[in-house]
Amino acid sequence: MLAAAQFMVIMDTSIIGVALPEMQKDLGFTQGELQWVFNAYVIVFGGLLLLGGRLSDLVGARKIFVTGWAIMIAGSILAAAAQTAWVEIAGRAVQGVGGALIAPAAMTLLMMLFMHDPKELGKAMALYGAAAPAGGTAGVFLGGVFTEWAAWQWVFIIYIPIGLATLAATKLLPNVESRRGSVDVLGAVAVTAGLALAVFAVVRAPEVGWGSTGTILQLVGAAALLVLFFVIQKSIGEPLMPLSVWRVPRLGSANLAMTLLGAAWIPMWYFLNLYLQQVLGYGAFASGAALLPMTVLLMIFMTAITARLMMKVGAKPLIGIGLLVLAAGLVWLAAVPPTGTFLVDVLPASLVAALGMSLAYIPAMIAAMSGAPQEQAGLASGIVNTTYNVGSALGLAALTAVAMSQGADQLGNLPALTDGFSSAFIGAAVIAALGGVITLLVMKSDKAVAAEAAAPAPQGEKVSA
Repeated sequence: MLAAAQFMVIMDTSIIGVALPEMQKDLGFTQGELQWVFNAYVIVFGGLLLLGGRLSDLVGARKIFVTGWAIMIAGSILAAAAQTAWVEIAGRAVQGVGGALIAPAAMTLLMMLFMHDPKELGKAMALYGAAAPAGGTAGVFLGGVFTEWAAWQWVFIIYIPIGLATLAATKLLPNVESRRGSVDVLGAVAVTAGLALAVFAVVRAPEVGWGSTGTILQLVGAAALLVLFFVIQKSIGEPLMPLSVWRVPRLGSANLAMTLLGAAWIPMWYFLNLYLQQVLGYGAFASGAALLPMTVLLMIFMTAITARLMMKVGAKPLIGIGLLVLAAGLVWLAAVPPTGTFLVDVLPASLVAALGMSLAYIPAMIAAMSGAPQEQAGLASGIVNTTYNVGSALGLAALTAVAMSQGADQLGNLPALTDGFSSAFIGAAVIAALGGVITLLVMKSDKAVAAEAAAPAPQGEKVSA
């Protein structure tokens, strides 16, 4: 049941990919604005995940899980009925609110059910983690089917019956009692608004200028809101994100890895889909089918191989090597020509990139959460999901700006489009390589964390990498 929730949340980000060009035609998005169909969901989802984690800990994970699905259904109805670009973006934002409640509640329930047995937790996390690429696989396939033979609106309509069936089946989940505490709504608003303003500034900068007054004021405003968030967390009695949580072993380094992983992987997926449709001329179904080998490899590796490798070598080497392999695949993809072919120019490189993602994602997730006490499981889950989605949104915004500046806004000009997409792949490769190097240099090994946990903690202990 919990894996199914993860499946649906991730499918919500992938199912729209192959439908984007049709949505662009019908709703009037420009090439640069098109990313908001993705980022409207990701920004709200990432910004509110901490609030979702906190509510999960206070109100009860099962109640928040149910509430999240009800909101997800409402957002899907709005997105499917949209007749203008801004209504579509609003619907995606409402879906993001629902996802922000579902994801940490599901992770909290999973940790509560399996934390008592590390071996069982590893199996559960493998299944839960595999649900992500499975959702991605189903998303690209169904998105292609619906867009090619029905209408793009069906990529949202599909959530309505599935969401209703999920709500009917929530009785299978354990009930969790609520506990006393306050909710830091101001902090949630500050962090979400700060992230949204930062992405908005980066998206518009190529059009209005990086040195323009508007861009500078927006970036300063975003920074001020994020600083305000941390001031609030330090000053109130029951913050959304108690800063003491960063003493959890490897929480900081694992979340940094997840940020850079999202900043590299999501732009790759986004621009590869545009390359297939806008340069190679693939239809929606053919484009979705072309992405299937990559997502199938992800699912197989996460389910059958990564969990076993982690038990043998630990999280640190898998995260570091995975990010470096992802970087290698992205460099390979950057060589795609305007007259490329799927079998020669796309398939091998995309499989290498998928291999890197499959090695890094689950180990980074487990490294970020395994040291958190049960009462902070929802918070730790919210943080790690937040950093991945924040990285995704900011990475996509920044690399879209790079791609547009290199010709990706010239629809119909295949050499210019290819140059723009290639520059985005190179930028993503740099991000992934940076993440791999930092992880291998900074993150503590499993043995070091175990030794640290066995030793008495001195007073004034610093944040652990």
